[in-house]
Amino acid sequence: MIVALSGGIGGAKLALGLSHLLPPEELLIVANTGDDFEHLGLAISPDIDTLTYALAGLDNQELGWGRRDETWSFMETLAGIGGETWFRLGDRDLALHVERTRRLRAGESLSTVTTDIARRLGARPRILPMSDDPVRTRIRSDDGWIDFQHWFVRDQTRPPVHAIEFAGAAEARPQPGLLAALRARPRAVVICPSNPFISIEPILAVPGLRAAIAGCEAPVIAVSPIIAGQAVKGPTARMFGQAGIAPSAAAAAARYAGLLTHYVMEPGDDATGIAAQVIHAPTLMRSLEDKVALARAVLAAA
Repeated sequence: MIVALSGGIGGAKLALGLSHLLPPEELLIVANTGDDFEHLGLAISPDIDTLTYALAGLDNQELGWGRRDETWSFMETLAGIGGETWFRLGDRDLALHVERTRRLRAGESLSTVTTDIARRLGARPRILPMSDDPVRTRIRSDDGWIDFQHWFVRDQTRPPVHAIEFAGAAEARPQPGLLAALRARPRAVVICPSNPFISIEPILAVPGLRAAIAGCEAPVIAVSPIIAGQAVKGPTARMFGQAGIAPSAAAAAARYAGLLTHYVMEPGDDATGIAAQVIHAPTLMRSLEDKVALARAVLAAA
């Protein structure tokens, strides 16, 4: 079993590469749920959905989020009657949120709903939330605390980040299937190239998970989300800068201090100070071939 910790777009790319090299029963993908929120009365799980669509071959590669072949009648109608349209929900995507919300309100766990919907859509590896209990990432900016999606989507990451909290993490319980996989001595734990601050650290904030990963007696292999001091996509590099840290592959590795045995980073990037065995491999994933090649390098490290 390979256990992969993932956020959204960057993590989904590596997860897809791994899925092309491993039988589905040998790959467990743990999704960040700190991005989850309720919008228009619906339970939205952005990272779970990005992973599901990517692994099912349904992802919108042009936008980087949502489903391909999407239509937008719902949003157009909502705008016409004065509704909130800052978080765009396509018609096909909307069906998933409606069904998830219905099942959660009927008492099913997020894990059960996620596993079943992923299977029905054609995603073969198992996808699990980090916890079935709510954990919500919040950002403190100039005007106080705001919900993550308001900062990320509505405000387009413009407000400076002074602090991050994971509300509910202290009370959350790790997803039982994840703990069982870690106790069963997996072949490796892979930390995908997702934003450390807002995609991976919410997972590690769930009580017991960091210790379970550290004690699982398996290689822990992270892939750098930073190439030549820049993030491929998203606010990762800027968040390092706002924390007073020069963005680099080494700075990203330092976020996982005490966990890593191996670190995969772009050839030519400076490995000084990284407390893990460094593996240089191309980490920019533009094509499926790139994703599979990086996954192959990760599995070789394992």
